[in-house]
Amino acid sequence: MSASLPVPPDADHRAPADPVLTLTGERTIPDLDIENYWFRRHEVVYQRLAPRCAGRDVLEAGCGEGYGADLIAGVARRVVAVDYDEAAVAHVRSRYPRVEAIQANLADLPLPDASVDVVVNFQVIEHLWDQAQFVAECARVLRPSGLLLVSTPNRVTFSPGRDTPINPFHTRELNAAELTQLLAEAGFARVSISGLFHGPRLVEMDARHGGSIIDAQIARAVADAPWAPELRADVAAVATDDFDLVDAGDRDIDESLDLIAIAVRP
Repeated sequence: MSASLPVPPDADHRAPADPVLTLTGERTIPDLDIENYWFRRHEVVYQRLAPRCAGRDVLEAGCGEGYGADLIAGVARRVVAVDYDEAAVAHVRSRYPRVEAIQANLADLPLPDASVDVVVNFQVIEHLWDQAQFVAECARVLRPSGLLLVSTPNRVTFSPGRDTPINPFHTRELNAAELTQLLAEAGFARVSISGLFHGPRLVEMDARHGGSIIDAQIARAVADAPWAPELRADVAAVATDDFDLVDAGDRDIDESLDLIAIAVRP
């Protein structure tokens, strides 16, 4: 899955009046230059997996700002987006009118049994206290042969050598084996794992910023220090094409930045 898949053309479907979400560190927000690296790192997974949602009824469980749900709405038959945060739901309803936004707890999804074809859960499961209950809920609302699409930071590289996550908003991070086991224990079949990696241009940026453009950004944030113009320019220039999505069999999955799982409900 390292090659790009076709994606819907860019379009602006946003309403003019829009409750603005603040940048908290818990969710990624588009259109901010200092947030652009993380936004593109998340957006690329939506782009690459959106074709699997084409013509289908889709639930995004944990939609955050809503840009991903709107991207999927460009190809899906219907997109329902659920988030626990009331402000996020109000924002999605205002900014992305083709997405049906609902406020609810992901441990108790407000959908009937076997009501959707795809559940999308990108960069969310690491925030949940009861991951097993959530995955069981995904299995419940999916139709037979439905897909669960999950992305999450790879614990091995995101919080190396730690028992607890570095990010204070994360409750439990997973490695590839743990993510696979979690999905299999919920009854999902044919679980495939891919990894997200820096492509050549980001590798060059890593070298320019002391070996890691990620660490360079974190260091400025922790120190509350001004951004060097070179770092700000590189971060603002990151594009989705700068990331590689690679099957686990083609590269060491433990070296990946994020894990992407595709699981089938029997």
